[in-house]
Amino acid sequence: MKANNKMKNTNITLENLTGLWRNLLIAFVITLSFGYGTGMYYLTLTSGIETQSIEENYLGNEADEAALEMKFKKPEKEVVSIIHSHVISFSLIFLSIGGLFLLTSYSARLKSFLVIEPFVSILLTFGGIWLMWQGVSWMKYVIIISGTLMNLAYMLMAGLVLLALFKPRVK
Repeated sequence: MKANNKMKNTNITLENLTGLWRNLLIAFVITLSFGYGTGMYYLTLTSGIETQSIEENYLGNEADEAALEMKFKKPEKEVVSIIHSHVISFSLIFLSIGGLFLLTSYSARLKSFLVIEPFVSILLTFGGIWLMWQGVSWMKYVIIISGTLMNLAYMLMAGLVLLALFKPRVK
């Protein structure tokens, strides 16, 4: 007997859920999005969303005598700790929101892109932070682009998951 590598269509979609399952997932996505949004707000407070601010946050700005706030280059242990915790937590965030997004009735093509893109962006963003800290200064542009794509993917998936959960039940 040959094993079938394709998942069988179980007709389980978020649009078909009722009652407590639907409410649980709505509460989860809203709460996760609140936490994610708070993290993005913290990012704008600490390093802004500009290439110079990101670079200063990790490499310092001691040479800039006009700087309003003096920043010093982060030690290696701190950079590794930031990368470690963020890569793990973002991976779990995107596993959960991506898994829920796969249970929607949106197109397979959209699903294929949105569930993989954030993982590529996680590697580019946090690998870019490491490389920028090592002296590859042009990585700040990769960090901005990949971070933006990652955030757009999250917002789009979370929004589409909530839209699917709020749709009237398919019969």
